[in-house]
Amino acid sequence: MPSATETTQIVFRDIKDTREIKVVEELQIKAWGDDERDIVPLNQLVAASYVGGSLIGAFDDKRLVGFAYGFYGHLGGRLVHHSHMLAVDPAYRNHNLGFRLKAAQRDRVLADKITDRITWTFDPLQSLNAHFNFAKLGVLCDTYKINVYGEQGSSFLHQNGTDRLFVTWPLNRPEVERIMAGECTERNDSAPTALRLLRNSDSCGPEREATIRDMSAVSFVAIEIPADISSIEQADFALARKWREATRRIFTEAFLEGFVAVDYFLNSERTGFYLLEKRPLDETGS
Repeated sequence: MPSATETTQIVFRDIKDTREIKVVEELQIKAWGDDERDIVPLNQLVAASYVGGSLIGAFDDKRLVGFAYGFYGHLGGRLVHHSHMLAVDPAYRNHNLGFRLKAAQRDRVLADKITDRITWTFDPLQSLNAHFNFAKLGVLCDTYKINVYGEQGSSFLHQNGTDRLFVTWPLNRPEVERIMAGECTERNDSAPTALRLLRNSDSCGPEREATIRDMSAVSFVAIEIPADISSIEQADFALARKWREATRRIFTEAFLEGFVAVDYFLNSERTGFYLLEKRPLDETGS
C-alpha cells in the first residue's frame, strides 16, 4: 500500500454508511487520544446527518483519512452552521486536508442556502490552529468562552483548562472568497501598528504592556502568545497555567471594549500574536 506522502487522489464525499461512521469514532480517538466517553458517537452522527448536519469524509481509495462534522443551530437570533469537529489521520497531515475539508463544508453550507456563516471553537493558546483559522481561512472572533468542557478533560489537549475562542467564518466575506479562489498572495506577516496588550517576555512568561484605558484611543491591539504552548505545558505546567490565566483576562477585556480578533501572525519560532480591530464583528463580515 502506498504511503500517505505518495498518494494524491483524495476524494471528498458524505459519510453515510454506518461502517464508515464507525471509523469516524475510531479516528477521533486516533487523532486526539480521547477517552471513548468524550467522542461523538455513531448514533449522534447519524441523527445529525438525518436533519441536515454535515459529515464529510476525506478518502484515500476506501480508507477514511479525515472528516468534518457540523450541524445547524441559532445564535443571536440568526441561523448558523456549527463546525463541531474536524480530524485528520496523523499520517495524512501533509495533504492540506484540514483546509480542504473546511472548503468542502463551506460548499455544502452555501448550497443549502440557509445561512452564510459557519462557527466553531478552538483553544486560543494553540498557535498553529490560530494561524490556520485566521490567516488561512479568514475567521473573525469577538467571543471568549471559559472552560467549555470543564477544568480538565481526558484528552492530552485538555490538561490546561478548556477555554475557547468562538469564531465566526463569514462565508461570503470578500476576503474569504479570495482565499477560497486561491487569489490571496503570500503574506509577509507584517501587520498594522498595534498597541501590544500582552507580550511573551524574555523569561517566556506573559507580561502585561497596556491597560483598558490605553485601549480607548487606538484602533488596533495585539495579544502575543507562545508559538508552542504544548512544550511549555510539558516543561513547566505552572507557567503554562499563567499563560491561560493571562490570555483569558486580556481577551475578555478586549472583547468587552469592542475589539474583534481579525488575524494571527507567526512572529517568530518563539512567539506569535493576534491582531484585534475595534469595530463590530458584523462590520467585518458579510
